[in-house]
Amino acid sequence: MKRIDKTNYYLDIAETTLERSTCLRRKWGAVIVKDDEIIATGYNGAPRGRKNCTDLGKCIREELKIPRGERYELCRSVHAEQNAIISAPRKDMMGATLYEVGVDAKTGEYVKDAMPCAMCKRFIINSGISKMVFRDSKQKYREIDVQELVDNDDSLDGTKGY
Repeated sequence: MKRIDKTNYYLDIAETTLERSTCLRRKWGAVIVKDDEIIATGYNGAPRGRKNCTDLGKCIREELKIPRGERYELCRSVHAEQNAIISAPRKDMMGATLYEVGVDAKTGEYVKDAMPCAMCKRFIINSGISKMVFRDSKQKYREIDVQELVDNDDSLDGTKGY
């Protein structure tokens, strides 16, 4: 019997985590792993105690036709990366890997060329996470060194997030 490789194992866990998402646009799941141990998980949804978009039956960014990668300050959700990061002590995240999976809430297709939004990039950099892994298909993924986010500071040229 052939075993699943560790990267896809953790991506599968992130994909299961996104099933808790309450976003009407895109469902995201994140898992932080260090030394082969899961440190934290997160999915995107409204802050604790606030109504989720699924409860309200609407998405303000969708209603305003805001394109992907823009105006995240209008989003009700705390992003999956942010929820995972705030659930873990920084000392445990130093040198860890962040595994992420995003799917379109309507089609179920994987988000193409996924990258963190500008706000989440800052969270990831400051958390001490050293590597990010994004699922592109059920078997294919991309690995990104967090140092690239520091070295290629897109906040200086106005490049938009994912």
